[in-house]
Amino acid sequence: MVVATRSEDKVSLQRLIERSAELKDKLVTFGQSARFDRWLTPLLLEAAGPERQLEQAEAIRIIDHFILRFRLPDGSTVVDRFVAGQRDLTETDQEMLLGWRDPMEGIFEIQRKDGDAVVLLNLVDDLEYRTYSNVGRAAFRGVSKGGFLLTCLVPVHPADGAWLVSGAMSSYPKSSATEIAQAALQLATSHPELVFRNPKKIEQGWQSMRADRAAFIAYYGADEVVLPPLEAEARLNAYYRHRQEAAVAEHPERVRGRRLPGLAFPAFELPPALADSDTIGVIYDEVDGLNFYADYGMLRDLFADPALAGRRPFQDLLRTYLREESIAPLPIRRLAAAHPETVDAVFRKLLRKPGFTWTEHGEALLRRRKPGYYAQEPRPGVSVIGERLSELAAGVRRSKSSRTPQAPYTSGHS
Repeated sequence: MVVATRSEDKVSLQRLIERSAELKDKLVTFGQSARFDRWLTPLLLEAAGPERQLEQAEAIRIIDHFILRFRLPDGSTVVDRFVAGQRDLTETDQEMLLGWRDPMEGIFEIQRKDGDAVVLLNLVDDLEYRTYSNVGRAAFRGVSKGGFLLTCLVPVHPADGAWLVSGAMSSYPKSSATEIAQAALQLATSHPELVFRNPKKIEQGWQSMRADRAAFIAYYGADEVVLPPLEAEARLNAYYRHRQEAAVAEHPERVRGRRLPGLAFPAFELPPALADSDTIGVIYDEVDGLNFYADYGMLRDLFADPALAGRRPFQDLLRTYLREESIAPLPIRRLAAAHPETVDAVFRKLLRKPGFTWTEHGEALLRRRKPGYYAQEPRPGVSVIGERLSELAAGVRRSKSSRTPQAPYTSGHS
């Protein structure tokens, strides 16, 4: 990302940064006012724990998150209310403030210093960010090339490609590379939306997921299997080991001299909610990715025999699949497509609507019950990790040659 270098643009950017400091001071004061105590105080108390002790950096992070991202009961943020209530804000002020509602959370490697800015590589999305502080270059005193920063960034609207540190900033030396890499991998896996801020990672993710799904089908003979929990866990671990062994055989140079824990230890363990089920449905869908469904065998029996819809356990199970936002429409769609001759009878009994037909009413039913699923754009179920993060995770010393964009490793999420 490049910021224009003409002198008038530099002056404009400097003015924007100075103005951001004024606006941020006013915004923080507004966010910590008594009108927001009922929401902010519980967050701080929870973080402080029973000892009621909270480090300053953590308190700053919580307050910053609250002001920029916390959703108040009416769906607005503190920033929204601040902008709505301040009559002296210019259009530029409003644009800058509203841009802060989507901060960039990341773990960054310091590429270089450049005047008042530092150029940071986000290890999560593999993009570079030219970053400033509204307190000036003094904020970056003590950090050096090759070190790491844990922080949030916000854009300097309307300047293109300029970012500001927001909230607390924690720095770490080069020697922390292994721990930093593990933290970045965890962040990428648990919050894949952070990876997909990079458009290239979305396409790479789809490509990687398609390849992984093909391997799953080749291994199991289908993209859907129903197994008892213990067998499902064992077979999934066998599959993951098979995939890792295949990757090692294909690229032995990447692991030479290193022991891979994944080859010796289980890679997957069912959570208790799934482990207590009679059966587990494992479905690797081309859009929704790899997912696991409790008591899927029982649900499949229901669609095969609609007479079971009169029994309470089967009714309750299907209602759970319909009601829970965390369960995608995928399993119901699959079973409806697999049993077109019985699906209408199942839903007529469940819903007590004799005129219900899946062809006419099924999709509308799913959209009513699962609006969150349809409100989101589909994303691949595999997060593609950038080459630099892969190097750090593997303990590889970086060469002087330039970075290449393609990532050799992936991390899956459901």
